Amino acid sequence: MTLNDEIFARLGDPGLEQIAGLLGTDTAQARTAVEAVVGTIVGGMAHNTGDSQGAQALRTALDDHVDRDPFSADPSDLEQEGQGILGHVLGRQGTEQAADGISQFAGLNSATVLKLLAALAPIVMSILANRASRQQMDAGAVADDLNKEQSATQGGMNDVLGGLLGSIFGGQGAGGAGGLGDVLGGLLGGAPPYQSQEPSQETPVDRPAPQRRPPRAADPENTNPDW
Repeated sequence: MTLNDEIFARLGDPGLEQIAGLLGTDTAQARTAVEAVVGTIVGGMAHNTGDSQGAQALRTALDDHVDRDPFSADPSDLEQEGQGILGHVLGRQGTEQAADGISQFAGLNSATVLKLLAALAPIVMSILANRASRQQMDAGAVADDLNKEQSATQGGMNDVLGGLLGSIFGGQGAGGAGGLGDVLGGLLGGAPPYQSQEPSQETPVDRPAPQRRPPRAADPENTNPDW
């Protein structure tokens, strides 16, 4: 079962209908938006685990998300946590690029997509954390699992996500009460707009030779694998 499958299983049809209402669209478009957001987050994580340092940083961070239930989290807390995760996975500029790309693909307002990204990021982390704990994955196994998640993306969605992630990384210098639908309702119904975090002023650190992908560009305004 993929991460998307697990999320949709938790939502159920009522939850997806609630999200569609919050997004002002139908359930098919809402499903597409969720799939695109999850695919982008997973793709960013997979990229960040392309070297041993990034993979170990993510594996260590997952331990803090085991047995947490973001589906019943307070919306404001979830948004804050999600923004932090996105800062590590995509970076400030990458998150904004992702929101713009997904908004064009899914036909949604980019500000709404930013909130959707922030809402789903902790959920992706929680599901991945519980999977890693349950299967006793080490850092390499988590990286491999993320690669499998990427490979599970099919057809046009795969093309869209591939192009979006390429621009970010390659072109840089069950519904009901307490469910995700209610959480998104809090986020989309009046939470303050996404505020970009200031880029880190720390000097980039040389990274070990990559084991799976080419090394990332050392850009303090983009991804930060040091969780």
